[in-house]
Amino acid sequence: MLQFFSKYKFFAVVLFVLSAIIISIIYSILKPNKILPVYEPEMVNKELVDTTVQYIRKYHKIADFELINQNGEIVTQENYKDKIYVADFFFTTCQTICPIMTDHMKEIQDRLKDDNDVLLLSHSVTPKIDSVARLKKYALNIGVDDAKWNLVTGDKKQIYDLARKSYLAAKSDGDGGPYDMVHTENFVLVDTKKRIRGFYDGTNPDDIDRLLEDIKILKKKNNKD
Repeated sequence: MLQFFSKYKFFAVVLFVLSAIIISIIYSILKPNKILPVYEPEMVNKELVDTTVQYIRKYHKIADFELINQNGEIVTQENYKDKIYVADFFFTTCQTICPIMTDHMKEIQDRLKDDNDVLLLSHSVTPKIDSVARLKKYALNIGVDDAKWNLVTGDKKQIYDLARKSYLAAKSDGDGGPYDMVHTENFVLVDTKKRIRGFYDGTNPDDIDRLLEDIKILKKKNNKD
């Protein structure tokens, strides 16, 4: 009996390895690929959505915009055409959640520095304070790659409308006076068709890892439709 097993030991090992490979291939074929949802206003917490769009169920997209970046350049939706991007809202004088969020945006920038398909977009919610010069100083201090990441200022109403009506990411509508501001920790993942594909807590390291994984998923063909 021992001689029998000794004689066929090699074949048994080969058979075992082949079986493991075949099972692995079958599992990978049958395992469904994760598909990221396309977020519509109706799916999002109503506190974060303007009443004019709360009940939209389909075809929601980020509205066209025209803002100014840290280099004094006009930034529009054309700068993000056919790109995946991560958007957030901040202000340079913030001493609470913004520094954490900025550090995490910088981490995303650095981890995706060689990925030309992904960009970043940070909107100032105190545009009268955050001039181009102030944004430039802030960008230099944190190490912004101008080709990858725009810090933008501009018309306050436009920025707040974007936050409430497009990105679905802020409780305030900005109508409470000069010191009323959007103050949200949300990072928003936008696909190449200007659709929202994910929300993430910009202060949570685990959510940053999840965001980066979702970007990989989003780049797969079945998430582009």
